[in-house]
Amino acid sequence: MMNKYYLLEALQAKLTGEKAVHEANIRVYLESAAGIGEHAQIVDAVESEVEKLATAQEKWETVTGLLDIL
Repeated sequence: MMNKYYLLEALQAKLTGEKAVHEANIRVYLESAAGIGEHAQIVDAVESEVEKLATAQEKWETVTGLLDIL
């Protein structure tokens, strides 16, 4: 019998992966910013990744909370 929460668990796994991607991108920008010419572009790029990470984190927390209460 299939776990009735499999869709939420799949979404949680997807969001975990998204968080890891955005964290890795931030690390790359911080450790080797030479790939982007101007400082302002680096800040904008990091900010964009932080926004994406925050969104994924918020969704992950919501899904995790649902799994805990259902």
